Amino acid sequence: MIFILLAVAFSVAVSALLKLARRAGVDIVQAVATNYVMAAGLAAWLLGATPQAAFEADAPRVPLLVLGVLLPAIFVVLAYSVRSAGIVRTDVAQRLSLFLSLAAAFLFFGDTLTAQKGVGIVLAVIAVACVLWRGARAERSGWVAPVAVFIGFGAIDICFKRVALAGAPFASALLASFLIAMVLCWVVALVRAAMRKAPLSARSIGFGVILGAANFANILFYVRGHQALPHDPALVFAAMNVGVVITGALVGALAFREKLSLLNWLGLGLAIAAIGVMTHA
Repeated sequence: MIFILLAVAFSVAVSALLKLARRAGVDIVQAVATNYVMAAGLAAWLLGATPQAAFEADAPRVPLLVLGVLLPAIFVVLAYSVRSAGIVRTDVAQRLSLFLSLAAAFLFFGDTLTAQKGVGIVLAVIAVACVLWRGARAERSGWVAPVAVFIGFGAIDICFKRVALAGAPFASALLASFLIAMVLCWVVALVRAAMRKAPLSARSIGFGVILGAANFANILFYVRGHQALPHDPALVFAAMNVGVVITGALVGALAFREKLSLLNWLGLGLAIAAIGVMTHA
């Protein structure tokens, strides 16, 4: 379970870093671009991934290209969400996005919808609504960004499923999408620098190195967790997602003084219940 604990810690660390980015005067586009340089290098080194393997497996080009666009875009949205809505709401939205890909599995990939899986999806939707509720007078940005995180990560998971169905190794598909994201991000970063909107900054690039290491460590330890417990994927799934929800709530409430209503706490409980239902589905 040490791998899952580390994956949880690094997942929440990514959210905490994005929360601190603005305070540190970091340009998020440069940081995200550097993050993908770091993540791609680590994927090639530690996972032995090669982008050629993804294409040799006849992985669909469109999902890979969509991943290359969505990954950096959702990272920027994630950064905005942790600033405007907080770590707690953002982490719950990100973790429960897997229920969107689950729904897509029934609609597009031939999976069978059981009563238990249906209950899990319903609980997840209610949980997201409860966690994101901030009162009638709350600013629109307080819920729009987490909803975008919810939809965006769901779309990313669907794309990865589509690539996996073509037989592409996960690590190689991940590296291919990282490289596409890296190129697109650096084009945007260099254009912004040339237009003097955001000159290249050693601080932003250095922050991106740390962000990329934490982002990849989250992925690496999650994969290692599945490898260490090959016969208990449900346990890994539940431990990871419940761990992030609980740890994110504690970090947000204690370290960043994020205020949650009774309804928000109820939503956290429902999120954990939804994950528990799906673990035993």
